[in-house]
Amino acid sequence: MAALSTNETAAPTAPAGTSAPLYRQSVDQCLAETIGEGGLSASALDRLCADLDPVLEGLRRRMREADTALPFLDLARARTDLDALEDRAAHYRESFTDVLVLGTGGSSLGGSALYEMASREHDSGLPKLHIVTNVDPMIFERMVNRFDFTRTGVIVISKSGGTTETMMQFMAILPIIRAQVGDAGLAGRITLITEPGPRPLRALGERFGLPVLDHDPRIGGRYSVLSLVGMLPTMIAGLDAGAVRAGAATILEDTLSPGRRARESDPALGAAISVGLQRERGVGASVMLAYSDRLGSLARWYRQLWAESLGKNGQGTTPIYGTGPVDQHSQLQLWLDGPADKMFTVMGGPNEATGVRLDPDLIVDPSIAYMGGRTLGDLMEASRRATTETLANHGRPVRRIDMRRIDEASMGALMMHFMLETVLAAALLDVDPFDQPAVESGKVLIRRYLRELGEN
Repeated sequence: MAALSTNETAAPTAPAGTSAPLYRQSVDQCLAETIGEGGLSASALDRLCADLDPVLEGLRRRMREADTALPFLDLARARTDLDALEDRAAHYRESFTDVLVLGTGGSSLGGSALYEMASREHDSGLPKLHIVTNVDPMIFERMVNRFDFTRTGVIVISKSGGTTETMMQFMAILPIIRAQVGDAGLAGRITLITEPGPRPLRALGERFGLPVLDHDPRIGGRYSVLSLVGMLPTMIAGLDAGAVRAGAATILEDTLSPGRRARESDPALGAAISVGLQRERGVGASVMLAYSDRLGSLARWYRQLWAESLGKNGQGTTPIYGTGPVDQHSQLQLWLDGPADKMFTVMGGPNEATGVRLDPDLIVDPSIAYMGGRTLGDLMEASRRATTETLANHGRPVRRIDMRRIDEASMGALMMHFMLETVLAAALLDVDPFDQPAVESGKVLIRRYLRELGEN
């Protein structure tokens, strides 16, 4: 794939059977030649892309050598593990009306993003997924008390097997489940996912005879969406996990194809622009503005990925999630007339043909005649265009990502894009994208304060 220009790349094509691009990234409105002094200079972009060329070559080399490969990338091309998961996914699909997924952070955000992008209604005989990501006691208890656990399956995900939030969620509902189905009924409706070896979650599973699936210890939670952590809930929901991975594989293979330069790669170009804007223009925040409610959880998944991977040693930018067009009303004034310290990613899928078309006969005031014959989809798309152009006209750097459609392949492609973009940005910032030392110190304090509460 040859580069189109300095500022736009043609996205890789869809998996076998189609030739249309899965998405298109346009970054011309992040550049000084387009938006003025708020944009990144061509010389800075050249330098950063040149710095990333050897990084891409290093990734190619790592992927060729088994002892240095990155397992979360290898998953894009794997399929046999999905076959092994199918029996368990089918059991949940056929046995339950609801499935409760317990996990926090990377254990749940990726699965939420894939599930919430689904356009199908839940009247098709498939179970409804309830992915619980927080521990607010009132909300948690209110939700749990609604479930009939004779018809509800449970999946508990903790990479370490000792995540405080997840363990307390599980132990809070376990007595309720036991009371409804008895100990003999637990194994048929609860599945645990954790790393091999001695783990508190594994020990609890052994006590009650629960099935335990292995979380690959080489894959960090925020990079685990293509593993069983994200794929099992996806399959239970009746979505095509193979298509998610196929979409991810198109981006991986394109980015790491022999001879591919950073200037020709969507993820590399995104990383260079983000880091360049921070260095050259003092841009310290990255706003992801999703113009579809179906993409909201993708933006929240990205927020953790970017923040936890790059926020180290004084480096990194702050990811901010926004919803279009809601935040046009609540935030746009600040974005346009406040500090010029943000870049924007405006993301959406095809909206124009969706929604009820308004009957022109209902237009009685000529001041709203422009609404006649339009749909809510038209409004969403017009809002997206207007916000993008308004930000750019005010010298705010804007990246636009247009999805061909919002489906499994496109979501997998964008997830791989953002994972690669994060790893490449980490290389430019000289930080390790796979650890989280500050987070671990916070977990230590949580355990300490819970012990002190018990002592008191």
